[in-house]
Amino acid sequence: MVEESVNEEVVLIDLFDSGYHIDVDKHKALNHVWTIIKKRYSTNVPFTFFMCHQKASCEGSNPNLLSEATEAHFDYLKNGYKVVKDSNMAAILYSIKQEIDALDINKILLILPQERRIQMDIYVENMFTPVYEFMLECYKMHCEMDNITPPCNAKQTSNGISDEDYKVIARKNMRTYFQSLPALKGDLVILKSQLIPEETFLHGFTTRCGGITPIPTLSGLNLFCSPKRKDPKAVVEENFCRLGKAAGFDPQTYVPIKVDHAAIVKILGKTEPERYDGIITNQKGVTIAAPGADCIPILFCDPVKKACGAAHSGWKGTLLGVSMATVNTMVSEYQCDMKDILVVLGPSVGPCCFTLKREEARAFHDIDPQCVRQIESPRPYVDIRRATRILLERGGILPHNIQDDTIADKSQNVTLCTSCHPEKFFSHVRDGENFGTQICFIAIRE
Repeated sequence: MVEESVNEEVVLIDLFDSGYHIDVDKHKALNHVWTIIKKRYSTNVPFTFFMCHQKASCEGSNPNLLSEATEAHFDYLKNGYKVVKDSNMAAILYSIKQEIDALDINKILLILPQERRIQMDIYVENMFTPVYEFMLECYKMHCEMDNITPPCNAKQTSNGISDEDYKVIARKNMRTYFQSLPALKGDLVILKSQLIPEETFLHGFTTRCGGITPIPTLSGLNLFCSPKRKDPKAVVEENFCRLGKAAGFDPQTYVPIKVDHAAIVKILGKTEPERYDGIITNQKGVTIAAPGADCIPILFCDPVKKACGAAHSGWKGTLLGVSMATVNTMVSEYQCDMKDILVVLGPSVGPCCFTLKREEARAFHDIDPQCVRQIESPRPYVDIRRATRILLERGGILPHNIQDDTIADKSQNVTLCTSCHPEKFFSHVRDGENFGTQICFIAIRE
C-alpha cells in the first residue's frame, strides 16, 4: 500500500506555455500528472492548482480547459482544485503565492514537464524565498515548437531552445508583470531633512507607501529581501526601481550596508568587510543606504568636504558606538572637520514602544538616566535615539548639527516612532518576524 504523504500542503501542476508558444498535449501531460499524484498520495491529495496558459485575447474562453481529464480523476482531488489562467507565468505564480500566503502554507509540490524545469527554477528563485519548501516532480514531455527562432549564438537544448533563452523569457515576464502592478498604500513618499543641503546631496528616508508588496506586515514599499521572510527578490527589486525613479537615483548604483548589529564601517572603494553597519563615500553618483525597521537609519554628510555616510543603529549598535564610528571614519578617511558634519536620525522605534531586559537597559541608563524609564521593572523602556544623540555630542558633533526627535522638523517629520505609525512605517516590534524594512539613502550629486 502507498504511504500517505504529509509533507506537501499544496500542489501546483504546470500545464503552461513556456513563453515560446510550446503546444503541450494536455491529455498526455495529465496522464503523467495523475501517475505522479497517485504514486505520491494514496488519498487526501492537498488542494491543487492547475497553471494554464491563456492568451489575453481569449480571456474567458474555453471553460472546459481540462476537459481532456476524466471526471474520476477530479473526483480524486477531494480537497479541491483551482485552474489559474494567464498569458504570463509570473502572474499565475504570484496569484497562487498570495493565496497560499493567506493560508500560511509554505510546503509546495510542483509537478511540471522536464523541458520547463530551467525556466521554472528562475521563477521560483525570484518569486519565492527559502521560507517556502518546494518539492519538484518532473516528467518528460515531447513538445512541438511553433515558429521559434532562438538567437544564433545560443546553446541549443534537445527541444531547440537554450537554457539562457528560458532564463531571459522568465526574467522578462517577471519584469513585465511586476511593473504592471498598482502601488499599494498610496503614492510613494520620501521624507527629507532640511538639515541636509539639497543642492549637494540627494537623500531621503522611505516610508511603506507606494510599493507592490501585498503581505500585510510587509505591505507597500518593502526594501529588504530575507531568507526568513516571504517577500521575494523580484518584488523587492521592483520596489527599488520605483523608489529610484521617484528619488532620482539609478538602482544599479545602490550600495547598502550588510547588517551585523555592530560598529564596523565600510569605506566605499576599499576592501569590503564581511559585515558592516556603517558605510561612507566621497564618490559622486553612488547611492549608499542603511535599513531601518525600529533600528535607527542614520545619514551623515559634510557639505564642505563633500562626503557622506549611512549607518544602521539598533540597540546593540548604539551601545557599540556605530554612529561615532561612522563619523570618525569620515574624519580619518576624508579629513572632515567634526564641526561640519551633519547627522540626521531617521524614523525608528521610540521610548514609548521599545523595551529591553533590565540588565540590557542598564547600559543605556549608564549613558544617561533619561535614556531609560522604569529601570527597576523587568523590561524598562529605552530611548535609543536619545542615547545616540548623547554619544554623538560627546564625540564632538555640534548639537545643532544633529536632527532627532528632540528637534522639531521644519517640514516633514523624519523622526517619528515606527511602531506608533503603522500606516507610514514597518516595525519589527509591532509586526513580529515577518516585518518589512524602510531605508535611508544618500548620494553626492554630480
